Formats: sequence, structure tokens, C-alpha cells
Amino acid sequence: MVLPEETEAGGVLSLHEIQEFRERVYRFYRVHRRDLPWRNTHDPYAILVSEMMLQQTQVERVCGRYERFLARFPDFVSLAGADLSDVLKEWQGLGYNRRAKALYQIAGRVVDDYGGQLPMDEGTLTSLPGIGKATAASLVAFAYNRPSLVIETNIRRVFIHCFFPGQTEVRDREIQPLVAATCDRENPRDWYYALMDFGSTLKKQIPNPNRRSAHYRKQPPFEGSDRMVRGRILALLVRENRVGESEIPARLDLDQERIARILGTLEKEGFLKRERGVARLL
Repeated sequence: MVLPEETEAGGVLSLHEIQEFRERVYRFYRVHRRDLPWRNTHDPYAILVSEMMLQQTQVERVCGRYERFLARFPDFVSLAGADLSDVLKEWQGLGYNRRAKALYQIAGRVVDDYGGQLPMDEGTLTSLPGIGKATAASLVAFAYNRPSLVIETNIRRVFIHCFFPGQTEVRDREIQPLVAATCDRENPRDWYYALMDFGSTLKKQIPNPNRRSAHYRKQPPFEGSDRMVRGRILALLVRENRVGESEIPARLDLDQERIARILGTLEKEGFLKRERGVARLL
């Protein structure tokens, strides 16, 4: 959500409380700022890549892979002109291959429909594959330094810890007015980076406040999940491009019926094509 020109703090926080909270966060940030590669650029394409990679993936896993991906696909044109198989190959190890495919599709849309420039407004951004309201708000703040309402796991943690002590089942709609009221409109990019770093440190120092969020869900185990099987099938196809369907169960030591079901899903999602008993990447 893009913030209007002015957000009244009345009924939410006093000006003194806002200033005190901002100073607390910025004081921490001045000492403990994380030097992450996507923070050293204002290129909307590079920031988009980081946002897509960071969806449901830890910062530590993204570092290194981010730079390598940009070296291979430095802009929208190079990514849009690549083969999906090459994009998936660079994505291996990050998981959630749907994000790689969505990023690839976004590049095509940006080149074809927006002259190679990532749109600046949230409404248009959310019309692009794989971009929901949260990612759109982050792109507005980080790529264009425009005020928006960003709530992600670290930011949520800060607000629950600071403004909802002892309260459980805290909903994002309760947090939103506080995020809007405290946003540094002069520099939302650094403000949200500061909140994220503060939240990341809080997780290491105290019991995770996000467990008190009404939206908290523990991620199911990866081992043995369909997500794991999807990743292994795609990794096999990335290496070899085409594989006989009858070979896959034995090569991955998995049940044939399960493999067939997941192959069908991957085909419907546009990752691969199945013809005459052979699966191949598109």
C-alpha cells in the first residue's frame, strides 16, 4: 500500500512516541547495519531480483547466489531473452522454482509492455507474476524510495515486540496503522532496512515475537515433501534437459505414482512438456 501524502498519528501514536521510536531504530542501525549487496544499488531490476530471491528464503542463502544471477542476467533484456532452463539452472539451490519462473515472466512483460522499466505503482506491480501486495510495497520503497506500507517477518517482529508486549494473536491490521504512522517519508528505503536489521537481531536475542502473530505458521518439513520432489525433478531436468518418465522413479528412488502426479503439476505450471514418455524442460 502506497501511503497518502500525510498519515495522521492521532489516536495511534503521539509525535513524541514516533520520534522516540525512530531514534531507537536508527540508533541501532547506525551501529549494526548489515552490508547486503542489494542495498548497494538503486537499480530496480537488481532490487526486484533480490526481492524474488528473498521470498521464503534466508538472507544467508541468497548472498552469493544473487551476485552470480546478476552476472549471468544483468538486466531485464538479458533475462527475457534467455531460455527458462538456463534461468532454472542459475536458481538451483534457492528452492521454490515458481519464483524463478515468475521472475522470468516478469522480465518478458517489462520488456514487452513497459519499455524495459519496472513499473513504479503497486497496482501495476501486483499484476505481474509472483508479485503480491507485500512484494509490491517493498519494491516501491526499495527500488524507488517512495513511502509504502511494508510488513514482512522482521518488521512484524519489531512492532509486536515494541507495541504489543504480552499480547497474542496480533493481526497485521493492528500493526498497519503503526507502520504508517512511524514511516520515515523522507527516506523509506533506509527506514525499512533499519527495521529489518533490528528485527533480525531481536530474533536472536529474545523468544521470537512473531509467534504471537495471528499470521504465524510454522513451515512444514522440507524433507520428504512434494516441494522437495519437485526440486529434485527439476534439478534432474536442468542437468539433462530431457529424461524418460519411466527412468525418474528409480533415479530419484521415489514412488512412480507420486512422480507422475508431480510431473503433471509441473507440466500444467509450464515448467516442462511430456511427450511419448519423455519429460523435457520448456
